[in-house]
Amino acid sequence: MSTRISRRHFLTALAAAPLIPNISAAEAPFTYSVNGRIPVSQLGTALIHEHVLVDFIGADQISPDRWKHEEVVRKVLPYLMEIKARGIKTLVECTPAFIGRDVLLLKKLSDQSGLNIVTNTGYYGASDNKYLPKWAFIETAEQLADRWISEFEKGIEGTGIRPGFIKTGVNSGALSELHQKLIRAAAMTHLRTGLTICSHTGPALPAREEIEILKKSGVHPSAFVWVHAGGTAEELADIGKSGCWISLDGVNSDNIDRHVALIRHLKTQNQLSQVLISHDAGWYRPGEPNGGEFRGYTTISDKLVPALKQAGFTDAAVRTLMVGNPANAFAIRVRKA
Repeated sequence: MSTRISRRHFLTALAAAPLIPNISAAEAPFTYSVNGRIPVSQLGTALIHEHVLVDFIGADQISPDRWKHEEVVRKVLPYLMEIKARGIKTLVECTPAFIGRDVLLLKKLSDQSGLNIVTNTGYYGASDNKYLPKWAFIETAEQLADRWISEFEKGIEGTGIRPGFIKTGVNSGALSELHQKLIRAAAMTHLRTGLTICSHTGPALPAREEIEILKKSGVHPSAFVWVHAGGTAEELADIGKSGCWISLDGVNSDNIDRHVALIRHLKTQNQLSQVLISHDAGWYRPGEPNGGEFRGYTTISDKLVPALKQAGFTDAAVRTLMVGNPANAFAIRVRKA
């Protein structure tokens, strides 16, 4: 049986569940896309962890002169139109500052594709700090938080474009003092702005430590997205008891069965409303011919959703994963411990 799902069938599946509760015209939960404030009820079907352009040259050498907008748009726009044709309305673009975040490029892609694109503030410490600016090593958590809060209040790099979430990252072992500082800075930023904290994490050990830091800082774990959540299904469910978001964001054609099994297990633990799914795909790479090999964003629509349906997931459950959960996860609001 083919696992491909038609656009009509996909949209029908997403339309079957109820809308996000407690939204009124007067006080609709909101976030920011690169085109401004938007009620989360208008995010629609969302991919919550994707990339457009990523430059791995390092924080000490990166420069927007290394890529040309028109070349990136020419390469990436067809992939965005593919997901738009499948009913996707929002792409959360997770490339941080100093790895290729380019909010004016994202705005061009949003304008030309008609997709909502959400960008971020924050610094990324994973990969042994290669992508941290020099001041991240010497400034306090309070000083770093002030920088990120300023991007939220005034816009990023003079553009007026506001971030819709915080993106940080840590190494896969026990947290270093530097990475603990990044998480404390993220906590301070959340308490001032209400931005959700998405942290590249991976294994369970650093995830537990991050959650403890957030709790001690007065932030509830529901403000934390455990990016690249790794480990056994039991570990995921155990950490999920904290109330954090469990991000299964590495979906590809080779791991569909594993993701179905993980999502099924989390559903049995009454944690489906905490699960986020995405591909971690894209990746235009400056310096490589034509931006290198670009992986599209259609596997969830074409393979994972049909596999979930075949495994007994209802239309409402699919809508929870792809519409309700992203809206709730990325709504801007302070969540105190």
